[in-house]
Amino acid sequence: MQNDNTTKNVLVINCGSSSVKFSLINPTTGKAILNAIAERLNSPQAILKITLLDKNYVEKKQITEQEITSPHTHKVAIELLVDFLKLKTLISQVQAIGHRVVHGGEIYGKPTLITNNVIDDIDKLSQLAPLHNPANVIGIKAAKLAFSSLPQFAIFDTAFHQSMPEKAYLYGVPYKLYQENGIRRYGFHGTSHYYVANTTAQLINKPLKECNFISAHLGNGCSVTAIKNGESVDTSLGFTPLEGVMMGTRSGDIDAGIIFYLVEQLNYTIEQVNDLLNKGSGLLGVSGISNDCRTLECAMLEHGDKQAELALNIFCYRIAKAIASFSASLVSLDGLIFTGGIGENSSYVRANILAHLTLLNFAIDQEKNLQLKGGKSGSISKLHSRSCWVIPTNEEWVIAKQSHQLLVEQNINPINQIQ
Repeated sequence: MQNDNTTKNVLVINCGSSSVKFSLINPTTGKAILNAIAERLNSPQAILKITLLDKNYVEKKQITEQEITSPHTHKVAIELLVDFLKLKTLISQVQAIGHRVVHGGEIYGKPTLITNNVIDDIDKLSQLAPLHNPANVIGIKAAKLAFSSLPQFAIFDTAFHQSMPEKAYLYGVPYKLYQENGIRRYGFHGTSHYYVANTTAQLINKPLKECNFISAHLGNGCSVTAIKNGESVDTSLGFTPLEGVMMGTRSGDIDAGIIFYLVEQLNYTIEQVNDLLNKGSGLLGVSGISNDCRTLECAMLEHGDKQAELALNIFCYRIAKAIASFSASLVSLDGLIFTGGIGENSSYVRANILAHLTLLNFAIDQEKNLQLKGGKSGSISKLHSRSCWVIPTNEEWVIAKQSHQLLVEQNINPINQIQ
């Protein structure tokens, strides 16, 4: 393959413990040629669904006949994707592999070419992200077997937040816990916050390095980030993705004394507390119905469900408080950005949050707000109020673009030997 980096594509891989997502993307234009997802891995229902976007073609491949033990099914899923790419003559267009990696600790603050040492580091950081990094390592190793001749890059969720100052990332606990055990706030969703900040900077025709934003990534997982001069200076997620605002199934910030009360007075085990705070709290826990914002809005608006309304009100108020608190990190504010599944699609949640922020001079244009959903972007603020934007995130494009940039910067000549 010739080193034609302007036309070749990057295969983006996002590997979870029981799923793998794939996107084949042109790093220059952001156009996705193919999307795929392998779901329910390590179970008899494991399946790979591939969508070829240009031709509106969908193919499903059952992988239940394969051995259903990790990491074998991840390897099988990637091998099946390679077979499909060969069949559709797309394999020769792949110039590099970009991996989403959740935790880079303090070691990795930028995109990185994957070597054996890097894989070892990501594996060691599993103690900080036990649900995510081990799956990322599985995906990387499987991809290196399938695409042994291609360069592979790691793009870290935590990297964008490595610019936070000590006053933002340190906890009020003995300093040696940070020095010896790495206990500090790391933040997540960094790739998403970077993308929407960069996109909004282009919309207001201002260099990102001169922009100050507050970005709210709202989905099943949520985080709010203060961006000063184009860099993250504070964020709501911390040592783990449990800290911060209330989320779909996560509690967000609580009094730590509640944990001792649950264990000592209510006889919860540590495992039960962990499960309660991560999987049984948030919108799901308060509403008793669902962690899905759409379900709760329907229950509230169509059926008058007061518990659903309460859950949404707590959710919106906590996010508004986080947004307001991050004004302490900035000396000026170019605007607020909503992104993520809820942030991009729920006009109700956006309006509710902004209703708490009139002191910061936010005023919503209700008509614009109602129109923006389903991948649409634009302003939802009134003419003379502080700017507020809805920007659909595109983490896959960031991963593809940054992988391509490293390819060029390090003068790597990808030789695709897979035919």
